[in-house]
Amino acid sequence: MTPEGPLSRLALIKAVLGPILRLMFRPRVEGAENIPGTGPVILAGNHLTFIDSMIMPLVANRPVFFIGKDEYVTGKGLKGRLMAWFFTGVGMIPVDRDGGRGGVAALMTGRRILDDGKVFGIYPEGTRSPDGRLYRGRTGIARLTLMTNAPVVPFAMIGTDKLQPGGKGLPRPGKVTVRFGEAMEFSRYDGMDRDRYVLRAVTDSVMTEVMRLSGQEYVDMYATKAKAA
Repeated sequence: MTPEGPLSRLALIKAVLGPILRLMFRPRVEGAENIPGTGPVILAGNHLTFIDSMIMPLVANRPVFFIGKDEYVTGKGLKGRLMAWFFTGVGMIPVDRDGGRGGVAALMTGRRILDDGKVFGIYPEGTRSPDGRLYRGRTGIARLTLMTNAPVVPFAMIGTDKLQPGGKGLPRPGKVTVRFGEAMEFSRYDGMDRDRYVLRAVTDSVMTEVMRLSGQEYVDMYATKAKAA
């Protein structure tokens, strides 16, 4: 990273906006010590609302890179430029996720981040929960950990949906909890990243931990299908 890169902007954002966001959301953090201090790490958790990706960089003890919709950084005017500056500054990497190649692009981006020894954040559900329940995880999380040997640290966002119902509009002040579980490793499946049964087993084990941490009701259905119903 150059001095003008995202990491320096993250420090600036934390210094300027951090106190405001902490005052608004009063985040309680549990288990942050479970995030390894060095090396590649995958943070995998539930996704309740838009502000999840604002809170995570604030509470994690390492910079977190994550995939975001490219529309967050392509807006016009002052508002668009400010959004682009903020989201790329907190570690968002814009990817066009529409179309058949969107998932592949996201997966390869995550792999590059992990190969560089950084922290990659992912929401295995693939989209925000439509009703506060936890939905079936997509197997991209499993492919990433098996391809890179990066440990998975499960996490749970608790209460963010109460501050921004439906993921729209300005969030209201309140209290949220971010809970990190113990790191999970899947070296016993080394070389099996193309076995669909292994991918499903790894994904389900991660989602089981997310469910335990969050206390959410689990739905064995993809969230995108539930939204389309």
